[in-house]
Amino acid sequence: MLSNEIIWFAEIAIVLGSSILAFRIFGKYGLYTVVVTTTIVCNLQVVKLVELFGLTATLGNVVYGASFFATDLLSELYGKKEAQKAVWLGFTSLLLTTIWMQISLWYRASAADLADPHLKSIFTLMPRIAIGSLSAYLVSQHHDVWAYHMWKKLTKNRHLWLRNNLSTMVSQAIDTLVFCIIAFLGIYNAKTFTSIVFTTYVLKWLVAVCDTPFIYLAVRISKVKSSEQELC
Repeated sequence: MLSNEIIWFAEIAIVLGSSILAFRIFGKYGLYTVVVTTTIVCNLQVVKLVELFGLTATLGNVVYGASFFATDLLSELYGKKEAQKAVWLGFTSLLLTTIWMQISLWYRASAADLADPHLKSIFTLMPRIAIGSLSAYLVSQHHDVWAYHMWKKLTKNRHLWLRNNLSTMVSQAIDTLVFCIIAFLGIYNAKTFTSIVFTTYVLKWLVAVCDTPFIYLAVRISKVKSSEQELC
């Protein structure tokens, strides 16, 4: 049986690799899809606690990290407005998912139903998680877009790795604090809560580091696509 750590690193490769594939096939619309999908999926994964590197952590860090990857790539290739549009698309998708799934819980389940208890166990927690996520998402993602362009201007459009990492790492620190306080404070004991905050940020930080070669690959793909279009 694979260890959680091996699965985690494999997830990074799969999630970021599939994000690049979506970009390669659909361009900026593929990146919009990544932002929307990651925003929903990470809020489902986050209800599961796992042990990673000897510490208690929530799932969702890799998937959520891909949303920063996508908005940074949109900022790099298409500009600030397109990145901000993606942020609002992600916000809207999570808001609608939360509302629609709460409605589904109002229905009385059939005697033959097997899914209702499982849906309730996941989505009963979702309103608090969603409020925390929506709040953290808006603050951190708008900061990320702003910081990315600030560093891009300060470095005179050089050092892609620097603006990608600095903007993401600070934004994820903001995101982690806002989300964990709203979503988990009072649910877990102090030790578990502190561990979740610490491991959540460290894991997000590692994802940000790991996505650096992927963003260079995506930029390279963009240049190849532009060359192909010019030849056509």
